Amino acid sequence: MKKYDFETLLDRRCHDAMAVDAIGNPKYAGFAPSKPKDGYDVIPMWVADMNFPTADSVTEAIIARAKHPAFGYFSPSGEYFEAIKYWHKLRKHTDDIPTDAIGYENGVLGGLVSALKVYAAPGDAVLLHSPTYVGFTNALSSNGYRIVHSPLLREADGTWRMDYDDMDRQIKKNHIHVAIFCNPHNPCGRVWTRDEITKAMEVYERNDCAVISDEIWSDLMMNDNVYTPAQSVSDWAHDHVVALYAPSKTFNLAGLIGSYSIIYNKTVRERVQSISARLVYNSMNVFSEHALIGAYSEEGNNWLTQLLPVLSDNVNLSYDAVRNTLNGVSTFRTEGTYMMFLDCHDYLASHNMTQKELLHKGWDYGIGWQDGGLFQAPESIRLNLASPTKRIKEAFDRMEKLVFTD
Repeated sequence: MKKYDFETLLDRRCHDAMAVDAIGNPKYAGFAPSKPKDGYDVIPMWVADMNFPTADSVTEAIIARAKHPAFGYFSPSGEYFEAIKYWHKLRKHTDDIPTDAIGYENGVLGGLVSALKVYAAPGDAVLLHSPTYVGFTNALSSNGYRIVHSPLLREADGTWRMDYDDMDRQIKKNHIHVAIFCNPHNPCGRVWTRDEITKAMEVYERNDCAVISDEIWSDLMMNDNVYTPAQSVSDWAHDHVVALYAPSKTFNLAGLIGSYSIIYNKTVRERVQSISARLVYNSMNVFSEHALIGAYSEEGNNWLTQLLPVLSDNVNLSYDAVRNTLNGVSTFRTEGTYMMFLDCHDYLASHNMTQKELLHKGWDYGIGWQDGGLFQAPESIRLNLASPTKRIKEAFDRMEKLVFTD
């Protein structure tokens, strides 16, 4: 099997990469980091994509299709659906997916909105855990839904937990009929256990509350943590959870567009697909079809198998660096996703510093991190650890020596 290189720095400048090209761009002021001081290059740690080249099987599949010089109307091939089934059996241990349960969406957030429209009308309340992925917040707000947060709890060791009593309380109080679940959780990095998901589904079932589960990060398990599909924990979950997936996080394909849903309940599936179809331009790109086929393959599996130890090493290095060198900062050892969430409350308080000041201090020294306020955690910072290990080491070295100083 081919050996992949995850340590050579990929130069993404001027190659359509928001992670580097948007930095310092006035168009993205307030969202993207500002340019660093002279003498410091940018270590991109904000946009949730990877600073690694994708698997050869992906680029080879795209190139092979591009060599046929006709790009007319098309329908996804049987090979596309078989690739999804193969991948879910191999990586998610799910082997009961009928072809008609698989639906296409341009993106997970589009699928989220299509499913929401089945269960709720504008003005209705929707339950989310907080911290909350900013994409959820924007998608719900722009479509007129009322967001109700159930805050996750942090134990003494930093582990994030769901508050089942609060979930139950909020659903009843706000007459909620649909909840958004994130499995694994972004931005906190928790990989929910089977027992935790089961308890959450029991809360939803008791309250006749349907679930839309974003499982886009499910391939990215750090340090041998185990992913459990939310639909697999009970018969109720099988029929009442809309699960959303994509190869984009796993294989660095977000710019190609393309995700898919798995919905076992025929009535719900037909309603979601009917809503999706009315968007007119919610249709597959021929290159994203072939990219998925290339990704969800034996060689794609080989690539991912080699990538995960690199990302796990980055997580462990980062966790140790926070604990040992950044006084006043705490974090959780990310279990899934390649993101890490830093809690900077104690540092900010002891240094009489604002979150905005801390963010800019990091940006001055080329640390392209992201404001946790976007995720309903205004004294936190989100870090993307999907870069060569030497760059992650360099980022934390700068944090220790130049940013989190006395």
